[in-house]
Amino acid sequence: MGGERIDRVLARLLPQHSRTRIKSWIDAGAVRIGGKALRPSERVDAGMRVSVAAEPATVPESPVLPEAIALDLIHEDRDCLVVNKPVGLVVHPGAGNREHTLQNALLGLDESLARLPRAGIVHRLDKDTSGVLVVARTPEAFTALSRQLLARTVSREYQAVTSGVMTAGGTIDLPLGRHRSDRLRQAVRSDGRPALTHYRVLERFRAHTHVAVKLETGRTHQIRVHLSHVHHPIVGDPLYGGRQGVPRGASPALAALLRGFRRQALHAASLAFDHPRTGKRKTFASPVPADFAALLAALGADARGLGSAA
Repeated sequence: MGGERIDRVLARLLPQHSRTRIKSWIDAGAVRIGGKALRPSERVDAGMRVSVAAEPATVPESPVLPEAIALDLIHEDRDCLVVNKPVGLVVHPGAGNREHTLQNALLGLDESLARLPRAGIVHRLDKDTSGVLVVARTPEAFTALSRQLLARTVSREYQAVTSGVMTAGGTIDLPLGRHRSDRLRQAVRSDGRPALTHYRVLERFRAHTHVAVKLETGRTHQIRVHLSHVHHPIVGDPLYGGRQGVPRGASPALAALLRGFRRQALHAASLAFDHPRTGKRKTFASPVPADFAALLAALGADARGLGSAA
């Protein structure tokens, strides 16, 4: 965490409080190091002792309510849950979106999760990214898993379909930050936070590539921005995909599939972490969803010259 802005550090360490509330504490002089009040943009190093002398909020934040939403559980024990998140499910509520999220579903499954920040959610996936995600069920597990994420000992591997044919795998080491003019987007910025992405080729098609991606950092939209920056945007990505054409000679079926793929072709395929109680390394996997599998099958048929028969 060395050299990170104090507002970002606190937002990660205190996920039960909104960024707006944390900023109000900093602006009020309630966040200090050695008696010195900090500014939101001030950077802190690992090991610094920060004190937060915040008053309780006079108006409580809106509670997240339990909902009966079915979940695909890959694993369940008294310390954690491993969820196979579907496409279209938002992980936790945000501005103007207080219901029908994974957090609501978790509270509907186990109301005791209400005692944990964000019902035990320690990391997130974008709404239209599918795949495996771990949730803590106890305060001790939440602390242990959060520390593993900060120490980068949680291993996460994704699969993606990108535009263009990659010649080989590689590593993208470029800092990321909020886009200067569009707050919904992230961008490569020299003053951004460090971000490291490794990728390797699984299969090449005529005009696309199936890749495996491993993260060492977990920045917002990291894989999507990094792959777009090296001119291999993810198929269907509405924010970073740009103009993605159909390969010449593609069958009508493949052309329709590519044009109709309205979400990023990105899937969290596997997750490994040290179990918060036993310390044993646990690995969980999730198969790609049906739309992703259909895309791979159509691209494979096209590459083998079978697309015209589709």
